[in-house]
Amino acid sequence: MRRMFAIIERDLRKFLRNPLVMAVSIVMPIIYLLILGNSFLGELKNLPIAVIDRDGGVYAERVLKNLEAIERGPSTIAIYRVSSEGEAMRGLKEGVFKAVVILPQGFSKHLVKRGRTEVGLFIDNSDVVSANTLRTALLSALGSVERDFIAVRERTHGVRVRTVEVHPKIDYDQTLIPGVVIMAIFLGALTTGVFNIVMDRFLGTDESILLTPLTKTDIVGGLVVSGLIITTLLALVVLGLSSLISGIYLWKTLTLGGFIGVVFIVMLSTLSLQGLLFIILGRADHPRVVGVLGGFLNVILFFPSGAVYPVESFPYLLRLFAWVNPETYSVHALKTVLFKGAGLNAIKGDILFLAVFALVSIAIATLTFKREL
Repeated sequence: MRRMFAIIERDLRKFLRNPLVMAVSIVMPIIYLLILGNSFLGELKNLPIAVIDRDGGVYAERVLKNLEAIERGPSTIAIYRVSSEGEAMRGLKEGVFKAVVILPQGFSKHLVKRGRTEVGLFIDNSDVVSANTLRTALLSALGSVERDFIAVRERTHGVRVRTVEVHPKIDYDQTLIPGVVIMAIFLGALTTGVFNIVMDRFLGTDESILLTPLTKTDIVGGLVVSGLIITTLLALVVLGLSSLISGIYLWKTLTLGGFIGVVFIVMLSTLSLQGLLFIILGRADHPRVVGVLGGFLNVILFFPSGAVYPVESFPYLLRLFAWVNPETYSVHALKTVLFKGAGLNAIKGDILFLAVFALVSIAIATLTFKREL
């Protein structure tokens, strides 16, 4: 254990002597926040919505058929028929659904007799782009519901959508904060840990380590722990700066439990990426390899993570990749804690995946690490 602490101390000292790396790790994600917050939009598909039909009348059925036509045609939505409002709202809070549509009892009757009625729309506004798209899709489904309809009384006709946003108002650039934090974690993991081994090999100073009684576990464990300390601190700094820039003051809205949850997610995400990078770059011997592969890995891990575009709207093969991408679970967990005020129970699946991924990847990295010239 003492030998591992020696590696930790050495790695921390090396990082602190290079303020440029620290500055880049903080500034680069902020630049991405400013750029992506104003330029990244796209056509969304397969957004999951829960539909509860309490009416069962002819016009409720017509609304459902119109929604199904949207599902089959432009594929903007994916419909899930749910019978329990509790189940639907729980799924909405945990990110299973993007919205819940409720056709209340008496929907068709009120439309016939009064010429007007209401539809309930509970929407997850932590994803602003998806929320706007879903509102448009529902209004489109309601637009033709009154065709061939003659009211008993002459009144103003119409179906009113009573929209309930289940979270405090969140702007688009604010929804990018979890992705920005994950990018900071990736950059921190890339510029610590395995990168120092690559630099030691390139400069030839790794021979001094190989001549010591340090085991592979000592070396890999020490570098991972030192990288965990540095990256966690950098990610929290980026989180604070991002919240200031985007105008959302998380220190006012986050509870102590929520903050502990954020730190826990950041640490698990860091360990997962540290292990993955060790597996991929553990045998590299030139920093140019780290630069090339680092840029590539950043793109293929970050953009399919759901940080800037809903995972549900990806093509099928890209969705498959997103399901095994650790950053996908990190982004979902951070969004759930930061914007939805949910506890650890709501992200237990994310935590389990990240914990298993971290353990497996670090174990593989240790086994495959080359401790010889």
